[in-house]
Amino acid sequence: MAPKPLTFPVIFSALLAFSFSLLLFCHPIIGGHDYHDALRKSILFFEGQRSGRLPPDQHVKWRRDSALHDGSTAGVDLTGGYYDAGDNVKFGFPMAFTTTLLAWSIIDFGRNMGPELKNTVKAVKWSTDYLLKATEKPGVVYVQVGDAYSDHSCWERPEDMDTLRTVYKIDNAHPGSDVAGETAAALAAASIVFRKRDPAYSRLLLNRAIRVFNFADKHRGAYSSSLHSAVCPFYCDVNGYQDELLWGAAWLHKASRKRVYREYIVKNEVVLRAGDTINEFGWDNKHAGINVLISKEVLMEKADYFESFKQNADGFICSLLPGISHPQVQYSPAYSNYLSHANKVVPCGETSASPALLKHLAKRQVDYILGDNPLGMSYMVGYGARFPRRIHHRGSSLPSVAAQPARIGCKAGTRYYLSPNPNPNLLVGAVVGGPNVSDAFPDSRPYFQESEPTTYINAPLVGLLAFFSAHP
Repeated sequence: MAPKPLTFPVIFSALLAFSFSLLLFCHPIIGGHDYHDALRKSILFFEGQRSGRLPPDQHVKWRRDSALHDGSTAGVDLTGGYYDAGDNVKFGFPMAFTTTLLAWSIIDFGRNMGPELKNTVKAVKWSTDYLLKATEKPGVVYVQVGDAYSDHSCWERPEDMDTLRTVYKIDNAHPGSDVAGETAAALAAASIVFRKRDPAYSRLLLNRAIRVFNFADKHRGAYSSSLHSAVCPFYCDVNGYQDELLWGAAWLHKASRKRVYREYIVKNEVVLRAGDTINEFGWDNKHAGINVLISKEVLMEKADYFESFKQNADGFICSLLPGISHPQVQYSPAYSNYLSHANKVVPCGETSASPALLKHLAKRQVDYILGDNPLGMSYMVGYGARFPRRIHHRGSSLPSVAAQPARIGCKAGTRYYLSPNPNPNLLVGAVVGGPNVSDAFPDSRPYFQESEPTTYINAPLVGLLAFFSAHP
């Protein structure tokens, strides 16, 4: 496995600049898309990524308990959480980002989720329960379980895993403001989700978010410097830790309404480079998210002191428009919702971005994932008549424990990895990396950049699908 892509969904990272011309020649699925079905499946995917002891209401039945001793080598309990992708490592940075995005989806679009709302809340809690364990010790954040090189040298089911489960942490002497800032953001965002559902749990999340953020801010540095050999090139922090500090402060401001976070954001806007590289949004680069999140208060005429963030967000939105869109940008309906509620448009030179236009652009991208593309293929496993069958995913590609109870060793799994046969276990809802720049999709496990799903591809898609299930 090579370094993870930086933007989401990954399948559009190189296609956005010319996707509109392509879509003119696509053949959409007759009758349109069932966004609610896609929503249900996109959330179900997270059950297939679970680590630890599975609950009685587990729906993905081919999975079993796994990694039940995680953390034991460090004397802590780090069971639970999610495997990030098709491997069996628990990377804290993308897991925290996934959690923040799932929580944001619930906050903005939960009312559109219908019966899937409870499953999305469960998906958030599965992660926050783990993040609470990882941050239980003051001044320490456990940020990874599993040696990536050891893991990637094997093709094993998580249930059979016997690779190194090395525990990696950041502390005062080995800072990681990026991963700690994102973890604080995740806990703060989740505290909003649970504010009325479970007030005691919500308070625990918010208090822990405050503590973790203070640690991140006081002991500044990139975790890819402190833990370079463990996290690079997999989840190396390329864009610096500054954006995660602002991102964490923005979510703490939204969750706590404390003046101290508003003052922190205003004071550090320039120092922490709020307006930098605002051309993508993903697990490593939060600049677009920061400015869009904070701009909501300006649009609702509640916070003129954040006006510069709105100007940054407007610039990001203008970059999405046909003809001037940046090739690494993904469309989002969140800002269009904020504009719509505020009865505003974004001026972009000779044109303007209305809420309706932004929703149209976002819908085109979602429909592309679901099958309105030159290949007529859904890039979500289990959705539509044609979808990826040989995804780069250990658990999906190996026989399940129910089908083959005997252990499948490290190298014994290689024949399944190289097999031309479809995966025996459908990881329903998984959205894969997608077509290459030539719009070709090999549907083959060794082509991991195209065929591997990740939690942080699915997480933002949950909110998009919820919105379009209510506003088709």
